Amino acid sequence: MRITQLFNIQYPIIQAGMVWASGWKLASAVSNAGGLGIIGAGSMSPEILREHIQKCKAATAKPFAVNLPLLYQHIEQQVAVIIEEKVPIVFTSAGNPKTWTPHFKEAGIKVVHVVSSSKFAVKAEEAGCDAVVAEGFEAGGHNGREETTTMVLVPLVVNAVSIPVIAAGGIATGRQMLAAFALGAEGVQMGSRFVASREASSHINFKNLVLQAGEGDTQLALKQLTPVRLLKNEFYQQVQAAELRGAGKDELMQLLGKGRARMGMFEGNLSEGELEIGQVSALIKDLPPAADIVQRVWEEFEVARKELATYRATP
Repeated sequence: MRITQLFNIQYPIIQAGMVWASGWKLASAVSNAGGLGIIGAGSMSPEILREHIQKCKAATAKPFAVNLPLLYQHIEQQVAVIIEEKVPIVFTSAGNPKTWTPHFKEAGIKVVHVVSSSKFAVKAEEAGCDAVVAEGFEAGGHNGREETTTMVLVPLVVNAVSIPVIAAGGIATGRQMLAAFALGAEGVQMGSRFVASREASSHINFKNLVLQAGEGDTQLALKQLTPVRLLKNEFYQQVQAAELRGAGKDELMQLLGKGRARMGMFEGNLSEGELEIGQVSALIKDLPPAADIVQRVWEEFEVARKELATYRATP
């Protein structure tokens, strides 16, 4: 597989870089289990990011990555830290890949960009990215305005680019991974499934709420700002009420305020915090170690693949 060769990993299973959930403990646990662990830099200052990178290096001898949202402050300092610390792989998102990809490539770093459309996938390939993540709108957190589902997005992106495609959005089991491979993906990235792991740095209150989530308990909101998929809580209800009465960007920005995501996902305020999680949370009902998740998903994938190979058309 091109993805396992590109990243030098055993399984084509990648843990997404989620804000307030994916620190060095989770990243190193996933990498040690044979997947690709990712440190989520979106919620980190440059100093904290350096600390997590160094601790991850000490905890695993295997490859790991940093996820870098390009819209955040301190981007120049974060890029400098990543290069200075010789991080082998960077996943970029929420911005133009042409801006920083050449800098990373010059430093010998492999670059993957997260996209929500085939148009942006082509731009990522043209920018020199080694692979793309095609993330459907089932995914938690920040999302594409196109609202294209993973089932539709992945084959569109596969047809549009020649570099490897990693499927994301609504994937938490081996059977879903097999479906993504049938669409042409060569790896999968999972966020929500790894939020509900023992090593995730998200608050236990948030993790437990994810385990209780059912169908329809998440919704894409704040489309006038940056679309984000949230669990429905009191904060979400305030956002929905504001949007229904036609609130503008300024009012929504004031409602969102600062630190809302930290309040919910890291500090465990389940009523007033911003709780980012994907639709697939409805399938997640346990809180295992990250290594168990990697092994379980791969075993489910193998079982489903063998079952599928026995199917025959009825004469």
